[in-house]
This record gives sequence, structure tokens and C-alpha cells, in this order.
Amino acid sequence: MFLTKTLGCIAFLAIASAQFNTNYVGGRSGMVHLFEWKWDDIAAECENFLGPQGYAGLQLSPVNENAVKSGRPWWERYQPISYKLTTRSGNEEQFASMVRRCNNAGVRTYVDVIFNHMAADGGTYGTAGSTASPSSKSYPAVPYSSLDFNPTCAISN
Repeated sequence: MFLTKTLGCIAFLAIASAQFNTNYVGGRSGMVHLFEWKWDDIAAECENFLGPQGYAGLQLSPVNENAVKSGRPWWERYQPISYKLTTRSGNEEQFASMVRRCNNAGVRTYVDVIFNHMAADGGTYGTAGSTASPSSKSYPAVPYSSLDFNPTCAISN
């Protein structure tokens, strides 16, 4: 019993202290959110401004393929249909280059992750060319099917 409680306390302390390990380069602080920026533009911003000014990190819009919605609203980024790294910000190669370039400038990259937020309604196509049918819970690019989801239910509040 004592060992279990001791291990539990150690685990709790490790988790609680993790919030203080920001993964920042020493001597840097401050973070910016570059929502909707193109990845090549972010890389240049890291090299030309954020890094030289001592910024420690940046947060991005979701990076995985999302549904293309009429009028291209900002919230379409939160309608994922695959895990391909292709959005209106760029492709996987541009994303990898941006992360490398920002790291080299001392700026860490933090991604807004929406791993399984696949709830958009109706048939759709994505920013990387994938197709999905959310109403029938079909996401062939992942691949997910109706077997991977809970039954549909009404949301009342």
C-alpha cells in the first residue's frame, strides 16, 4: 500500500511539474499565435523577426487536412477529414521545413491538435484531395468507418 501511494505521489508531482517545462530555448520567453499563416511565411517570420527578437514559441492553426467549406471560413480548419499535412497553409514538405527553420532560429512550434473532431455534416472533400462522408461516418483517407464512432445522438445543450 505504501509503495502504491508513493508511486502515485511521484507520478502526480511529475505531471504537475511538466507545465513548467515549456521546451523553450534557454533565455527566451513569449509566444505568438500565427493563425491562418502560410508555413513558408511563418518560417521567414521566425528567421527575420521572432528568432532575433527572442520569441520562444509559436502556435499554429490545425495542420491536418480539413474539409473545404463554402466561403472558406476560418473554422473549416476544425473540420478534419484525414491526417495528411496539407492545408491552405501548405503541404507536408513546407511544414517540415518551417519547423526546422523555426527551431534553428530558436523558436519552438506548438500545434493546435484536433485529432478526432470528425463531426462535419454532409459529403465533403478536403484540402489534400481526400473525400469523406461524415453523415455516414466514412473517412477513407484515415481510414475510419462507422465502426470507429459512437452512435449518432442529438445534442440538446
